[in-house]
Amino acid sequence: MNTRPASINFQGAAAEYGRKYGILIALLLVCAVLSFLSEFFLTQRNILNVLRQASINGILAIGMTFVILARGIDLSVGSVVALAGVVSASLATTAATAGVAGAPYPVLIALMAGIAVGMAAGWICGVLVAYFNVPAFVATLGMLSAARGLTLLYAGGRPIPSLTPEYRFIGTGDILGIPMPIILFALVFVMAYIVLSSTRFGRHVYAVGGNPHAARVSGINVKRVRLAVYIISGALAGLAGMILAARTGSALTQAGIAYELDAIAAVVIGGTSLSGGVGRVTGTLIGALLISVVNNGLDLMGVESYYQQVIKGVLIVGAVMLDQARHKHA
Repeated sequence: MNTRPASINFQGAAAEYGRKYGILIALLLVCAVLSFLSEFFLTQRNILNVLRQASINGILAIGMTFVILARGIDLSVGSVVALAGVVSASLATTAATAGVAGAPYPVLIALMAGIAVGMAAGWICGVLVAYFNVPAFVATLGMLSAARGLTLLYAGGRPIPSLTPEYRFIGTGDILGIPMPIILFALVFVMAYIVLSSTRFGRHVYAVGGNPHAARVSGINVKRVRLAVYIISGALAGLAGMILAARTGSALTQAGIAYELDAIAAVVIGGTSLSGGVGRVTGTLIGALLISVVNNGLDLMGVESYYQQVIKGVLIVGAVMLDQARHKHA
C-alpha cells in the first residue's frame, strides 16, 4: 500500500499548524522554561507586571500592524509617544512653571489633546506617503526627528511633573485589581481585532497590502486607506505616550526612544509580513507578550539589559527569515 500521499498530507498539515500556532507555542515554551528557572515568574504579581510592561509596546504594535498590513512602516511612533505625552501632560500638571495657562484642565481635555497630537503626526505621515508618494521609511524617519525636536521645544528640554491624580489613573490606577494599562491594551486589541476581521475597512487594509494595483482597480480608495492606517498608528502612539507619562508621574522629553523597534519586533515576530497583506492582530498580541516575557525572565535571572537587546535582535531577524521562507514556499 502506498502511504506517500498520507505522509505528504501529514507534513503539510503539520507545517500549516506550525504557521498558525508556532508563535503561541513559542510563548508557552518560554513561559514553561522561565517557570522552572525562577520561582517568582508565575506569581500573580509578576504576571501582572509582565502584562503591564507589554501594554505600551502592545498598543504601539497594534497601530504598527495596521501600517505594515497596508505595506507601510512607521518609524515615528517612539517620538510621537514623547510629543503626545508632554503636550497632554502640560494640560494636566499642577506645576505652575510646566503647564500651559489655566492648567490643570479636566482630564478628558488632556487625554483628547494627546490623541489629537498623535493623529496629527500620523496624518502628516499618511499624506506624505499616500498623496506625495514619499517612501514610508523616509516620511516616518523625518517625523521621528521632527517630533523629537518639537517635544524638546515644547517642554523646553525639561520634564513635566506633578500630574493630577485623575490623569495618573490611566497609568497607575486599576479596576477590580486589574491595572488600567492592561485594560486599555485589552480594549485596543478587541477594537483592532473587530476592525480587521469584521469590517469593510479591515478588508480594504488587507487588499491594499496584498496588491495595491488590484485594490485600486476594484474600486478601493488606496490613498485613503493608507492615510487612515497612519492616523490610527499615530492615535495609538498618542495613547501610549499618555499611559507612559501617567505611569512615571511625569512626561519626559526622552521618552519613547527606540520604541518603534520594539513595536516592529512584536508585529514581525507575531507573523505579520513586511510585504503587507498577511498577518493577524492576535499574532501581534502574542509577539508583544513574548518580548515582555523574555525581558522579564532575563530580569528575574539577573541578566544584563544589553543581552536583552541582542536577543530581541535575534528574534526579529529570525522572524523575518521565517517570513521569507513562507513566501518562498507559498
